[in-house]
Order: sequence, then C-alpha cells, then structure tokens
Amino acid sequence: MPVPKKDKTILQDLARKVAEIASLPVQEEKAEMWRRHNRLERVKPMVLFIMVGASWEEALPHQKLETSDDFCRGHEIDLRRRLYQWEHLRDDRVVSASIGYRPVIHDTGMGVGANVVRPDCRFGSAHFEPVIKTESDIDKIQMPQVTVDWEATERNAQRVADIFGDILTVERSPVGSVITVMDTFCTLRGIQQMLLDIHDRPDWLHQAMDRMTEGCLSRLDALEEQNSLVLNNGNHSVGSGGYGFTDELPRAGFDSRHVRPRDMWGFATTQIFSGVSPGVHDDFAIQYEKRFLERFGLNCYGCCEPLDKKLDEVKTIPNLRRVSMSPWVDVAEGAAGLEDKYIFSWKPHPAPIVAETWDPDAARTQLIDGLEKTRGCVIEMIMNGADTCRNEPHRMWEWTSIAMELAEQFA
Repeated sequence: MPVPKKDKTILQDLARKVAEIASLPVQEEKAEMWRRHNRLERVKPMVLFIMVGASWEEALPHQKLETSDDFCRGHEIDLRRRLYQWEHLRDDRVVSASIGYRPVIHDTGMGVGANVVRPDCRFGSAHFEPVIKTESDIDKIQMPQVTVDWEATERNAQRVADIFGDILTVERSPVGSVITVMDTFCTLRGIQQMLLDIHDRPDWLHQAMDRMTEGCLSRLDALEEQNSLVLNNGNHSVGSGGYGFTDELPRAGFDSRHVRPRDMWGFATTQIFSGVSPGVHDDFAIQYEKRFLERFGLNCYGCCEPLDKKLDEVKTIPNLRRVSMSPWVDVAEGAAGLEDKYIFSWKPHPAPIVAETWDPDAARTQLIDGLEKTRGCVIEMIMNGADTCRNEPHRMWEWTSIAMELAEQFA
C-alpha cells in the first residue's frame, strides 16, 4: 500500500531532526559510557527515564499526531517520542540515526491462549479467566510451530526504506531473547490457583513448567534455524532497563550471516513470584529460566519482583550481568549481595512523581539515600514505573534533571 505523500513528508521531516541529533558527538560519548558500564566499570551512575502507561498520553497526546495512515502513525509516534525525550528528558539515552522494522513471524503458540477480560478504561488492569483448569489440561500445551515469512518481512523493510532510507539506517528489530515462563503460565492457570498448586500439586506444576520451557526453547531454536535472530548489543533496551552497548558481544566464532543466541543479551523475569520464598522462586522459576538463559552470551534478570533476598539463587544464572532492583527491595541488602560483580539496575519508587502533589525534595532525598547505599556498586537508576505524571510532565523532566545532577556527584 503506498504511503500518502503528506504522511511521507511529515515522517521525513521528523527523521531529519532525529538524524541531526544523532550526529552530535555526545551520542557516541554516551554509547561509550554504556559499554564501560556494561563491562562493570563504574563510569557514573547511569540514568534513564522510561515513560510508560498514561504518562505518554499526558505528555504527548495521540490527537496531536499529523499522519493519517496507521503504518505511518506508528512511526510518527516513535520519532516524536525520541524528539520529546531529547528535548525534555536529558538522561543517558542515546539517540541513533536508525529505524527498525520487525520480521513477520507466524507462530502457532503453545496450543492454548489466555482468555483476557479487559476493562473499559484504557490503562486499567486486565483479568485472566483460567483456561487450564484440570491437571489433564496441561496436555493442551504444545510445541509452537514458528515460521518466518521472509517475503512479507522484505516488504516491511522496503516500505520503511522507501520513507527513511536516505535519512536513517533501516534495521531489523531483535526478537526471541525473552522468557517469562511462569508469568505466562499464570495467564492460563490463574494466579491464586498457581500459588495453591505449589503446595497441592508441585509435581504437576513442574510438569507444566517443563512443557512451557520446552516450548520457549523450541521457539528459540526455530528462530535461530531460520536465521531471524539479530544482535542486540547496541542501542537496544535490554532487560527491564539499561542499554545493550557492549564489546563483549557477539561471542567468539561469530559469523555475521548467522546470529546465535550466544551473541545476544537474554532476559528473564518472574514478577508473579514477588511474594514467594527464595527456594520456591528457584525451584519453580529460575531452574527453568536457566535452561533458556544458558544459551545467551550475557543475561539480565528481573523486573518488578524484589530480588534482594534471592540473590544467592539469581547469581546461579549463567552469564548474568544485570539484575533488577525494584522499588520494593532493601537497597543496602541488594548492594551487599551484588557488590561490583553485577549491574545494580535500580528502579526507584515512582511515588514522588505519581503522587497528588509533586515533591522534588522527596525525589532528591530518595535518590541520595539509594546512591549512598550503593557506593560500591555498578549502578543504573531506571525510572520505569511512573504510569502517570498527573498531567504535569514537568515532574518527569525535573526528576531526570535531579537524577543526572546526583549521578555526577556520585560518579
């Protein structure tokens, strides 16, 4: 389908602005800081503000978009967000002169899908009706059949290149490096029932986890065999925060014509296990996630689940480099467990930003406390949970400014 001429002009004008920003020397300086940071050198506490949820709509409403074609609107959102972040959130994000397209992948799934009940509210919580109700229902979990449609993928690439090819580098986006096996299972079984299963039918739950894990490995094998994996060792978000810039990937023996999992960052998380013991987390999640993560060259672990009391188990993950320290951790305990051997990916609590009244002093106090307790760590500060700014975007700008100022003080 041809792109409307007006839409193409709008997108190209935005792309030129992005390319101009990407050409500034500061971008390579930041990229090099991420490389050193990911090598576990303490350059300074790295800072990112990741806008999520309603905060984007409050800061950059969709009704301000100017393109009409759905394909173009998706790219317009991407470009305008990059420009917005550069103008207002001067964190350690790197602006690059590239634009991605996703491969077209036909995936049959694992034979059973979630029954999702969504609220009328756009950003409200969804409810999952259980579809695995009896023990025999795990027979519904099948190995996914995955096929890459290279003709459709090339059409996507060409469509993007026709718009941006003279301005930005067109790149295929990475796929396949994430596993959320227990969190996904809970969308099929139900959270409360899964927690009862841990006690009532642990052997059956292990069978379910094994099936789910084998399905994830089967999908990864298919993606690798069909040569659809892409390096994520550059300006790519990896894990639940932080960027993938590293000279440790790809690994030895790399052939640029065929990317292997060992040439990539991997990521796993079991957020649903926030309240279980370290032993249960290890037994029903980490032991399965390791079968997937051992295939990757470097790994990230965790998102919102507090891991400060589970680090002995987490640190058994092969090639582990980045560990999420969520808003609910004891920062000092997490710092003692990670030291300078892993990246302390700290997610400060978003309360100062989402509260009824913006309190920059409270934000500053919170950050100083965390930075004091992590002086011996390789730390990044990732604001990744401010789902609203109460229609006051300046809160996000000011938080970022405070964090960047303190990062220099604690360098």
